[in-house]
Amino acid sequence: MRRIMMIALALLTVVGIWAEEKTVTSPDGRLQVRVGCDGGKATYSVFYDGKTVILPSALGLKTSLADFTHDLTLKGGRTIDVEDCYEMDRIKASHIHYVARRLDVIFRTATPDSLRFIVSFQVSDHDVAFRYTIPRPKAGNPKRMTVFSEATAFRMADGTTTFLSPQIGPETGWEKTKPSYEEDYEADAPMAKPSRYGLGYTFPCLFKTTVSPSRGESEGGFWVLISETGVSSAYCGSHLSDYNEAKGYTIAYPHKGENNGYGSEYAVIPLPGQTPWRTITVGETLSPIVETTVAYDVVKPLYEPSRVYKPGRYTWSWLIWQDQSINYDDQVAFIDLAAAMGYEYCLVDNWWDTQIGRQRIEELSRYAQSKGVSLMLWYNSNGFWNDAPQGPRDCMNTAVAREREMAWLQRIGVKGIKVDFFGGDKQATMQLYEDILSDANRHGLQVVFHGCTIPRGWERMYPNYVASEAALASENVFFDERHAKAEGFELTMHPFCRNALGAFDWGGVIMNRYLSRDNHSRHPRHTTDVFEMATAFTNQTFIQCIAMQPNNLDELPAFQLDLLRRIPTTWDATHFIEGYPSRYVVMARRHGTDWYVAGLNGTDRPITLELNLCDLFTSADQLLFYGDNKPKKGEVVPTSFCKPLRPNGKGKVKVTIQPMGGIIICKK
Repeated sequence: MRRIMMIALALLTVVGIWAEEKTVTSPDGRLQVRVGCDGGKATYSVFYDGKTVILPSALGLKTSLADFTHDLTLKGGRTIDVEDCYEMDRIKASHIHYVARRLDVIFRTATPDSLRFIVSFQVSDHDVAFRYTIPRPKAGNPKRMTVFSEATAFRMADGTTTFLSPQIGPETGWEKTKPSYEEDYEADAPMAKPSRYGLGYTFPCLFKTTVSPSRGESEGGFWVLISETGVSSAYCGSHLSDYNEAKGYTIAYPHKGENNGYGSEYAVIPLPGQTPWRTITVGETLSPIVETTVAYDVVKPLYEPSRVYKPGRYTWSWLIWQDQSINYDDQVAFIDLAAAMGYEYCLVDNWWDTQIGRQRIEELSRYAQSKGVSLMLWYNSNGFWNDAPQGPRDCMNTAVAREREMAWLQRIGVKGIKVDFFGGDKQATMQLYEDILSDANRHGLQVVFHGCTIPRGWERMYPNYVASEAALASENVFFDERHAKAEGFELTMHPFCRNALGAFDWGGVIMNRYLSRDNHSRHPRHTTDVFEMATAFTNQTFIQCIAMQPNNLDELPAFQLDLLRRIPTTWDATHFIEGYPSRYVVMARRHGTDWYVAGLNGTDRPITLELNLCDLFTSADQLLFYGDNKPKKGEVVPTSFCKPLRPNGKGKVKVTIQPMGGIIICKK
């Protein structure tokens, strides 16, 4: 009898354990999330084809209402199917059919009033998105809550390597403008290596995992991209902490010193309220990482566009001609360049308010419009949160100033603004981003952000949002030859990380051989011409900077100018072909019925590949192949070529990408 009772108790224990776990599986059955409660703590884990991707990791929040990180009980859950079809013209694909399964899990605290929170997991074939919902408690009827921290963690198996950019502290960098997501990436680093500044890592974060040896699984691993989406004025932005052997990586909130100490480092929400979505993209290859649309799948537009916003290309004098080019005559030269190339926009950068003046800017805008070109104007975001001196200042930081400025911009025909120098992820700063976007939409203006945070689903949430910098971008190629030499590393990193989760204003397809106005002095560019042209396809944004200079019209061969004139900036589909972060990338994008295959080699050695093009082109298509010749001794940049390309009977071609070189394949 005693033996029977012991067996019964054991069975009850097993049943109890399983009652504390809920599971949701992707529509194709391969990606699975398990949510449980272990010792009063909420946890989740992620599996792909039965192999562990995310080890059991913590869930929960510490708030002014309650501590939702311990003494919890799992009280139930429900699973529903989710489906959404939407159209977009400013991301990597134009038609998205999102299919997922959602699991809502309820946890309760052990407090006398037994407060509850809900964790919702939406699982599609390669993406997991999850967020917290806090209902309004009946007891006391509180209507607001401060979120002090999250226990949310991401634990991966030992041996996982990382591709990360460090978070930097507040009031640092040039004129105290950081943090601005402009730190160096490090590739293939071990998890245990501390971040450069001891403050963790900015989103998005890329990992190459191993499987969990504790489960006795077969060898292998996964690519994992972790980020967040749906951050608006209703929450702060976050990042990942440094790695902790016991906890893994955890969600970290902004530093209290950001934005000159203005605003809380916590998030404040109404009740009921929700957090943004944390996202995990999983792939056995890098295709799901490059092609993911999860940042947009789980968010909705916050307002309607006030007009049909026009995609295009822009010229930009400042990258190489710098501050002294912000004068009327030089801007006319870049407007004329845009007109000659058939580009839609010309960006006039900082100091235009003093070096050109408002009256002459009105004249310049009229001149641009007479050439079929629209102006975009640069602004400093600043009120008091950094020391950046460039003007115009104090035009974007208050509602009254924005209304006056944007009404003027609309009246003179300006179509877009670039707003710079934010330096923080606090909720107050997210409110500023949203206010600028919303006010700009009322006046028909598109917006690019620089010196800023990453976008978090903003292309869908804000229909006049174009792109953000949020990386060590092209200006550093001008400033420092170290970055010119590292351009290959950086631009073969971003398709797998920074640009995978949001539009990226790198700031220019650079066609000058030297980083100078005369194209003969200062340091050289270390990439080939075809590398630079290929970045217009590997870097995705609705309005692309083609940082040509007026002298390029006479210096570049006709075949390069022809391609530069035809570069699209809207895409109906994106397809990853081959690559490795920080080394090389080959990908294809479709505009209408036309595919463009672009490849970059970020290394100092040639790479030879066999590419299968049968799914992209038909046997009847006449193809062109743009490539680089082998570098000759003494050449600053090797010469490039354009020639017909004919795949073999199986639709395959063998190509070589030269060191720091590129390839482009497209229809004739």
